[in-house]
Amino acid sequence: MSKKVTLRVWRGDKSGGDFHTYETTTEEGMVVLDVVHQVQAAQAPDLAVRWNCKAGKCGSCSAEINGVPRLMCMTRLSDLPEGEPISIEPILAFPVIKDLVTDVSWNFRVKERIKPFKPRKPDAPDGTWRMDQRDVDRVQEFRKCIECFLCQDVCHVLRDHAKHAEFIGPRFFVHAAALEMHPLDTEDRVGDLKDAYNIGYCNITKCCTNVCPEGITITDNAIIPLKERVVDRFYDPVKRLFRVFGG
Repeated sequence: MSKKVTLRVWRGDKSGGDFHTYETTTEEGMVVLDVVHQVQAAQAPDLAVRWNCKAGKCGSCSAEINGVPRLMCMTRLSDLPEGEPISIEPILAFPVIKDLVTDVSWNFRVKERIKPFKPRKPDAPDGTWRMDQRDVDRVQEFRKCIECFLCQDVCHVLRDHAKHAEFIGPRFFVHAAALEMHPLDTEDRVGDLKDAYNIGYCNITKCCTNVCPEGITITDNAIIPLKERVVDRFYDPVKRLFRVFGG
């Protein structure tokens, strides 16, 4: 059954912009990205929007829908308040390029700063490694990240305080956790977590976990364990004594 819907789409660039109103007809089962494409095709051919897979696996179509960071391709119109205008704007933690497209290249520069995987030497006679399955399973959750950067967008340290020069954000604490908790990795990133990545800025509000479209338990399974490693090394007085007297 066809229905009419009103969209309030942010239009502009780095110099500024405003919401433009469009009305279009929708069909059952449509998602927000469908109606954005419909408006783009029929009413606003110069509307800039980033997308790729339309299956919730590429992370390209991140936006703020009615003020909530979400993937446009995974947000059904039927899940939004019926009869009310739908506002769509670019994610707010990164600079706008045009309309709904933001410059997220900062994230890729951050990733380059994190020490890469450094495996230990093979420990089996056949030149391979031996690992406990539970250790392997622990890091598999972190590999589900599609780099939509919704967690970065909702993080108050980046969004409200613009600490991009000092703080790497939840997506890259997930990446660091995947490396630090890997059963074969030997690199030491704990000092970087404290000083270069400033994990102490995170006050574990769990807002990043709440918006993750892949259901990664970012706060409990990645950030808190990394914080514990920093605390154990730098702030636990008993363990510091053991290190001093134990060499």
